Amino acid sequence: MQVLEIRTSQREQFYEITREIKGIVKDNGLRNALMSVYCPHTTAGITINEAADPSVPIDILTQLSKVVPHKGDYQHLEGNSDAHIKSSLIGCNQQIILQNGSLVLGTWQGVFFTEFDGPRTRKVYVQWVLT
Repeated sequence: MQVLEIRTSQREQFYEITREIKGIVKDNGLRNALMSVYCPHTTAGITINEAADPSVPIDILTQLSKVVPHKGDYQHLEGNSDAHIKSSLIGCNQQIILQNGSLVLGTWQGVFFTEFDGPRTRKVYVQWVLT
């Protein structure tokens, strides 16, 4: 397993980590595996989506903010209830197939750490099982 340290710069942002995950694959000489990318934070997440067009993450964040606004009728007193809900909607992990040393992703796909209560320093765990 390896741990990535992510430093976000905004309250909400998509932070692409595809390059870092590919680096883990190369550094460990991995060929065929099932990789789990896991975020242990209740106000952040991991998703796979289009990485070629930067407007896609912006659109996702915009629509999430419409569905789950920052200010609302929330009971949680810390002022970040929306971040908890968005994290639950996105999810805290993704599994990625590794075949012949390459991530099995679609042509336009990338792996993103999603921040909903930043800026913060976060951790992402990458674990693999050889196949």
